[in-house]
Amino acid sequence: MTQQSESTTTTPAAAANPPPAAAPPPSSQPTSASPAPPRPPTRPPSAVRPPEAAPEVRHAVSRPAPDVLEPLPEPRPLTERRVWPRSFTHRLTAPLPGLKGFARFAREGALRPGPSGLADIPRLPYEPAPLPRVDTRTVAVTWAGHASWVIRIGGLTVLTDPVWSRRILGTPARMTPVGVAWSALPRVDAVLISHNHYDHLDAPTLRRLPRGTPVFVPAGLGRWFRRRRFTHVTELDWWEAVELDGVRLDFVPAHHWSKRSLHDTCRTLWGGWVLTDPDGQRVYFAGDTGYGHWFDRIGSRYPGIDLALLPIGAYHPRWWLSDVHCDPEEAVRAARDLGARRMAPMHWATFVLSAEPVLEPLHRVRAAWEGAGLDREDLWDLPVGASRVLDGDGRALGGR
Repeated sequence: MTQQSESTTTTPAAAANPPPAAAPPPSSQPTSASPAPPRPPTRPPSAVRPPEAAPEVRHAVSRPAPDVLEPLPEPRPLTERRVWPRSFTHRLTAPLPGLKGFARFAREGALRPGPSGLADIPRLPYEPAPLPRVDTRTVAVTWAGHASWVIRIGGLTVLTDPVWSRRILGTPARMTPVGVAWSALPRVDAVLISHNHYDHLDAPTLRRLPRGTPVFVPAGLGRWFRRRRFTHVTELDWWEAVELDGVRLDFVPAHHWSKRSLHDTCRTLWGGWVLTDPDGQRVYFAGDTGYGHWFDRIGSRYPGIDLALLPIGAYHPRWWLSDVHCDPEEAVRAARDLGARRMAPMHWATFVLSAEPVLEPLHRVRAAWEGAGLDREDLWDLPVGASRVLDGDGRALGGR
């Protein structure tokens, strides 16, 4: 049975017609582990801050906001059933590896650090704390580990790629515990999924949710949720959006791929999410991605991103993983391409998915941020379990 057999209306967005994302690392293999103007924000959408007194310290934004913004698409209906292509292989921005690539990997590839690279596991930053208090004009993010965030925005509590399990298929157990106890979560108003790899789509965690929880997923992935009796599932193509209680959720491209079993390569889409509250505050969640042209496109289409949640780990060896996973330096470049005011690293310090030493991503992202001359306060390198808060005007409040 294909995705089409379950769907009943409409077609995928014509706007998503990208160039070809991603060579798949074995660490991600499942066998191993009519346009309408947007609502005007109450604060200017420009991503440009006023000039700093000390010009040697810059913010991550590198692009002035355009004078005229392209209208964003009208939000689609919630829980709409859609007909999707059988495959999204045409959305790849790099070819999947062939026999030569797998042969080289068999000869050279290691997907685990050596003993010295694992020695720093006890030093990985882990500082769980109570969730901060918020109101409807406050944005707060809490890192639960890997790509799992608790985002409070516009009065909603949103989970991204929730993985609360101790281990996932084909990997050792977590290096750090989950940063937020499940019992400490407020009512979950929405779940955002970036793609179907096991370290981002975790069935045991999702079973903990009420089946009426609104779930927003890439094109083609709705069937997976409906088979598990979720009743409020919305699938989106790239550059499509929905609105939930005043918060706009846009699904955007990523340089990646999808696979969950032996015969479903790229049968479902992959991507990231832009969350915009009624005041115009924006958070970008990248999901899983390599570095490429999509970041500049996203930044141009959604100016004024207050915070970019970007992956920095699972990148070595580069010849095998560069198409699908940013390294720390590329993540900093991505933040600048996006015009983001701040960056919070993720996708490290949780699961052993590749061969770099476990603390290396943190050291390298800090060095890259400093080397780019960016304001240290705008790099939110949170420990697992920590939080940061933005007020209604996009100003950072307090520390961790």
